[in-house]
Amino acid sequence: MLANLWLPIVLSAVALFFASFLSWMILQLHKQDWIKIPQEDEFLAAVSRMGLPPGNYMFPACDTPEQMKSEEFQKKWKSGPSGVITIFSDVNMGKNLGWTFVYFLVVSFCLAYLATLGVRPGAGFMDVFRFVSTAGLMTFLSAIVPHAVWFHCRIVGHVIESVVFAAIAGGIFAVFWPAGV
Repeated sequence: MLANLWLPIVLSAVALFFASFLSWMILQLHKQDWIKIPQEDEFLAAVSRMGLPPGNYMFPACDTPEQMKSEEFQKKWKSGPSGVITIFSDVNMGKNLGWTFVYFLVVSFCLAYLATLGVRPGAGFMDVFRFVSTAGLMTFLSAIVPHAVWFHCRIVGHVIESVVFAAIAGGIFAVFWPAGV
C-alpha cells in the first residue's frame, strides 16, 4: 500500500516546504527568535580574535562531569554569563533549502508508512486526517520542546508551525488516501 502513497508523500513534502518558506519569509513567525547583541561590533571583534572554527560552543564548559562539580566551574557558572554560541562556516542557502526539502520528504514518507499500519484503505477523510495530523504534530513538535528546555530558545513560532504542518500533511494524506478494495 505504501507504493500507492507516492503522490501524497511528494505533495505533502512540497506543501510543507512552501509552508515553511511562508512561515519564515512572509509571516515571519521567527522574527523574535533572534535578538541582536547591543554591542555587536565589539562582540564580533572579540570572537574574531579567538579564531574559533565552525561549531557549537557552550560557555562556561568543562571536559568531564568531575570538572562540572568543581568549585571553579560552579563559580564561573553562577557568576555568568552562560550560554551557547554557534559559529557558522559560509552559509549555502541552496544546500540548506535542499536539505530542508529532503527532511520534509523523509517525514512525509515516514508518516505514510505509519499511516499504512494504522489506517485501512478506504478510510474516511477524518480518520486519515486525525491519524496523520496527530503523528505529524508529534513529529514536528517533539524535537523543539526539549531543545527549548535546554537551550532557552523561543518556540512560539515552532509550535504554530508544527500545528499547521501537521494539518497540511493530514489534509493531503486524507484527500489522496487509497480507496478500499
